Amino acid sequence: MGIPSNPYRSPIDPLSPPQAIDDDCNQTGQLLAAMLDWPQGTFASRVQLEDGAVRVEREVDGGLETLRLRLPAVLTADLRLNEPRYATLPNIMKAKKKPLEVIPAAELGVPAGAPRLKVLEVREPPPRAGGEKVESVESLLGKLRHAGRI
Repeated sequence: MGIPSNPYRSPIDPLSPPQAIDDDCNQTGQLLAAMLDWPQGTFASRVQLEDGAVRVEREVDGGLETLRLRLPAVLTADLRLNEPRYATLPNIMKAKKKPLEVIPAAELGVPAGAPRLKVLEVREPPPRAGGEKVESVESLLGKLRHAGRI
């Protein structure tokens, strides 16, 4: 399976965040790489393009790991990948005046069809009980024992 060529695609498309903001599963980039059969560089903290490849530096438990991946590749970004730029008021006003280009999904080679995931239910979690202050470690341990937590 591959993505058809289109003028909107960059050599390191797609660049994916490491985690979704809705369920925090950390699976988007990995699933996409598996579906496309592309190499993946997860949690990239530094990215350097080379001839037909990309060098990805990532943090692991033992320090830093450097990967060299052939392109196209799927990358997921670590928070250290970029220094945020803060928009100034004049630039915000300029951006409001720029036209927004709408690109149809078919033009990008995205197949139409039914969604692959189905949301069964969305509900708020039950309200939490209030906290309680304790005077000492001993009283904390006593309360935890009484509640069956330890």
